[in-house]
Amino acid sequence: MTHTHDAIFRALADPTRRAIFERLCANGEQTVGGLTAQAEVSQPAVSKHLAVLKQAGLVCDRHEGRQTHYSAQLKALAPLLDWTNQMARFWDDRFDDLENLLQRMDQ
Repeated sequence: MTHTHDAIFRALADPTRRAIFERLCANGEQTVGGLTAQAEVSQPAVSKHLAVLKQAGLVCDRHEGRQTHYSAQLKALAPLLDWTNQMARFWDDRFDDLENLLQRMDQ
């Protein structure tokens, strides 16, 4: 796995960060204040979680006056989707091999 994969997995491993990312995906662009109102953590904690998500490329920010607006970057999930597809093919092949072996053993 690459550094990109690691950063994405690490960022989404935390349930609070995952919830923030999911809210941004579902509701679109939001401010830190808006995300904090929906979170069960403080504003500084939300800001730290957003920094991790941003570092992983999962969110981007846009400054407007004194507020920062965050939005999800769904394209950043592409490496994760590629990896899960690769793993699905790997396990499908293994199960096919096992099924073939079991059929030969039954004969």
